[in-house]
Amino acid sequence: MSMTFAQASSVALPIVLVSPEACKDTLATLSETQAQWAAFHGFDGSLGQTLVLPGDGLAGVLIGTGTASERARKRFAIGAAIAALPDATYAIDALPQGQEEEIGLGYLLSLYRFDRYRTQSAAKARLVAPEGIDAQRLERIAAAEALARDLINTPAEDMGPDALEAAVRSLAGEFRAQVMVVEGADLLAQNFPLIHTVGRASAKAPRLIEMIWGESGPSLTLVGKGVCFDTGGLNLKPGASMGIMKKDMGGAANVLGLARMIMASGMDVQLRVLIPAVENNVAGNSFRPGDIFTARSGLTVEINNTDAEGRLVLADALALASETPPDLLICMATLTGAARVAVGPDIAPFFTDDEALAQALGRSANEVADPVWRLPFHDAYEPMIEPGIADLDNAPSGGMAGSITAALFLRRFALVPRFAHFDIYGWQRTNAPARPKGGVGQGIRALFNALPEVLTKCQK
Repeated sequence: MSMTFAQASSVALPIVLVSPEACKDTLATLSETQAQWAAFHGFDGSLGQTLVLPGDGLAGVLIGTGTASERARKRFAIGAAIAALPDATYAIDALPQGQEEEIGLGYLLSLYRFDRYRTQSAAKARLVAPEGIDAQRLERIAAAEALARDLINTPAEDMGPDALEAAVRSLAGEFRAQVMVVEGADLLAQNFPLIHTVGRASAKAPRLIEMIWGESGPSLTLVGKGVCFDTGGLNLKPGASMGIMKKDMGGAANVLGLARMIMASGMDVQLRVLIPAVENNVAGNSFRPGDIFTARSGLTVEINNTDAEGRLVLADALALASETPPDLLICMATLTGAARVAVGPDIAPFFTDDEALAQALGRSANEVADPVWRLPFHDAYEPMIEPGIADLDNAPSGGMAGSITAALFLRRFALVPRFAHFDIYGWQRTNAPARPKGGVGQGIRALFNALPEVLTKCQK
């Protein structure tokens, strides 16, 4: 699909963005017929309200911008309203200060359609890139978001570990990156025991996928959980919980979306992407509750729930990343239901001990309307992940602080000065402006926006 702006056109219909405060004054500038038309339709500048003005054909469009509090509750609503307009080319007369990028990106993201299995009607409205925005940058971000959405939305039958590897190779080919893969029994031979353990019961071989791009600048390693389907293993999930487990590779999908943004922008960075890609299935060789395994780092892990498998595959990948410590290590995973209980589906919680990184992410999230929230690496909970019989417990009993204990588990393997872990949902439960129900990017726009500042500080 094309998620781009239209070329400048002399026949573009003007869009006038109208706030509730300015609505009366704006309507006073219209012709008598248009003003009566607006009054008849009750146009008052409410958020996302649209009104096509009559004239010699179509004269233009009014779109309400709503109040600041309305926009905060319903981000991208203006861009989505533009994308829903009738078939024509449009140009915005003037963009409200501070909303330029959100409106432009909201329009582009609203063009997304997942049409692999069913033809979807495309948006008919074409928007000329508004003045004052970096149109190409927003188009690159939209393309990266579309990649993440497509990967998550694709069912596991067509997005197993092998297909995820193919997606990485396709992305690498586009940007001349290198790809290396360790697969199947070779995982044991090359000391990735936990990745092999989780994936060994699947008919589709587990693998560690690595992509490298860039030869200069600070080093950045991205690690994404690639559990392409999660039955829960022998601790089998109930059907209601298993229904959307095609999204359990959402961490990998988001990492690849972020990698696409970075490479398409030509950022001066040495990028490394690590994706442990597995299916957590049930078979005669499934790993069991009570089993103890030795991770790549040498730490032993007791399995108290086979449905806490994401942290296991990430442990080996993070250990590998730490062997050549990058300036910044980022992990993204659809890891715990506890994170959803804590902050809900719309916010991407993250953990870091780096104050400068946390502050940069907070600012960036507000700037690009990509909500994130910092949760603590609470050291007092460390004993909760220590079972006594082994170094670590993959699923502490009791259910308390589940997202934090999972993050503490991962931190034991991320032995680098600067590390952040994102426990994302990766799924939009209902349709929202510019975010249809299904797979979604979370945290990656905030990260992309913050990276130049953060990586500069990493090298000081």
